[in-house]
Amino acid sequence: MKKLTVKEEEIMSFFWQNGPLFVREIVALYSEPKPHFNTVSTIVRGLEEKGFLSHTSYGSTFQYFHIIEEEEYKKGALLNVVNKYFKSSYLGLVSTFIEEEKISVGELKRLIELAEGKKSQ
Repeated sequence: MKKLTVKEEEIMSFFWQNGPLFVREIVALYSEPKPHFNTVSTIVRGLEEKGFLSHTSYGSTFQYFHIIEEEEYKKGALLNVVNKYFKSSYLGLVSTFIEEEKISVGELKRLIELAEGKKSQ
């Protein structure tokens, strides 16, 4: 799965939260100062080229919709991080959280329970 820029992720979040949108509707979702219509349109077309969006034509206007679900994107992004920064080791990822005190013993126990529950299924 291709990586997204921060702005692309921001626009994708609008689609995941709101469903199909016209570019003018995306611009309206931003707080002030709003980005220029052409800027948003360019990013949306790029997302379509990357395979994240598609569109329905209404004359000369396009309504865009997501074709990649948010969960699918999150899983792909996590896999990319684990592969790139932790040498494909989820243990390395969790170890980092432990070392940085970002995960508690209780949370670790819950992860173990989840893993054991999956194995018994």
